[in-house]
Amino acid sequence: MISAQQLEALDPQTRQAVQSLLAQVQQRDHELAFKQALIDKLTHEMAILKRMKFAATSERFASTLSPEQRSLLEETLDTDIHELDVELQRHRKKADKKDEDEKKAPKRAQLPAHLPRRDVPHEPADTACGCGQAMQRIGEDVAEKLDYQPGVFTVERHVRGKWVCKCCERIVQAPVPAHVIDKGIPTTGLLAHVLVAKFMDHLPLYRQEAVFARAGHVIARSTLAEWVGACGAQLQPLVQALADELRRHLVLHADETPVAMLKPGNGKTHKAYIWSYCTPSTNPVKAVVFEFSETRSGENVRDFLQLETPNAWKGTLVTDGFSGYSACVDKGVTSAQCMAHSRRKFHELWANHGSKVGEQALRFYQALFRIERQAESLTSEERQRIRQRKSRRILAVFHRWLLAQRQLVPPGSATIKAIDYSLKRWKELTHFVGDGDVPISNNWVENQIRPIAIGRSNWLFAGSLRAGKRAAAIMSLLHSARINGHDPYAYFKDVLDRLPTHPASRIDELLPHRWSPS
Repeated sequence: MISAQQLEALDPQTRQAVQSLLAQVQQRDHELAFKQALIDKLTHEMAILKRMKFAATSERFASTLSPEQRSLLEETLDTDIHELDVELQRHRKKADKKDEDEKKAPKRAQLPAHLPRRDVPHEPADTACGCGQAMQRIGEDVAEKLDYQPGVFTVERHVRGKWVCKCCERIVQAPVPAHVIDKGIPTTGLLAHVLVAKFMDHLPLYRQEAVFARAGHVIARSTLAEWVGACGAQLQPLVQALADELRRHLVLHADETPVAMLKPGNGKTHKAYIWSYCTPSTNPVKAVVFEFSETRSGENVRDFLQLETPNAWKGTLVTDGFSGYSACVDKGVTSAQCMAHSRRKFHELWANHGSKVGEQALRFYQALFRIERQAESLTSEERQRIRQRKSRRILAVFHRWLLAQRQLVPPGSATIKAIDYSLKRWKELTHFVGDGDVPISNNWVENQIRPIAIGRSNWLFAGSLRAGKRAAAIMSLLHSARINGHDPYAYFKDVLDRLPTHPASRIDELLPHRWSPS
């Protein structure tokens, strides 16, 4: 940097030029400092958002938000992160960051090959060279973009020819094909679309009415409601067969979630419940059944498991700590409770208060769940051996630690409540160690209930007990198809095609875990 004395020694013209250059340098330094400060601010904000996103997803000592809240939060976070990334790219120096950005940029997955392609040509307006010769095409660059067009209605014309023998005066004609709605106008494809949109995509009928109107054909929501009701009745035997299939297995999950139901007479709503029963994730048979009830009484579980009948279910029921399940134990059911629920008590201590007790407990749970991830793909016998060799030791240390900590914390505190929750249920919480078919947590069934929790804001309420039961039945088939890797639309379309003529004695062939397209 030139000193003031050196500047004064220069002739006036040179001094003026140097002063002008110095002013430009200072202005450039100021601009660079401002841009760097802005980049640092945006980078810091990006780091916070990413930490919120990934912590909420993995729940590693992170957010205590409920699953449905996390889903809505992550949607906003993804939008904010993308916007911040664009802003950062605009402010960064492209020259300095080019190589680094190219290395960090993820490779975009190719668009599916089965999607129809439509070429949009872009050619030069003039392909004649200035020298007078015609240019030759030597290749092309292709950039693919994903497009979408709203649905379009079409009409199927089922033409049944009439054939006559004049000499015999005899007419022959093919019979009317059987249909899930007798003399109805919708194809099974349209019915499947309505059912999937309503019960899986959480799109109420009044919104579907508006969507159809934009596609060029108005279908009154009363008509749509009739179709849904008719399909629900036709599908009921299949749902009953699915429930019978569940009761053949010796380990089941159970959970419940509240939904609003319209109370007859006064137009108000009251709290009803959807109960969920499913096989564990390690079971080759993937099935889930939802049942709608007006109360949270444990009697609903006993009725589903048929505990008051000669065909009473005998097996291990994996649940949370809700007392409504306890009466099942008196009827011969083995109780196994969810280790993830006990973990949440300590996670709340750590997340809300920075509790050292909560932090240490989380380390025990972390070790237990790490073993479960390693054993997930193994057989039941191998999983049990690993649990006996590894998990049992950790649980023994964990139990002694809980008993010791209980003597050190004051009565009535949040810490002692978390400790007592686990100690009072220790036998049920650790039942998984002695049975390789029993999962460590109830997370699998909670994942099946999650779409219901997300859809509550769209449903608002169930219009009646019958409507709630019908919704639960249809969702049982849809989500069972989903967890078996089927396209729910393709499954429903095929089942609705076959159901009117399918023998009742072979109804099990249409269950999601046994279904194959016709």
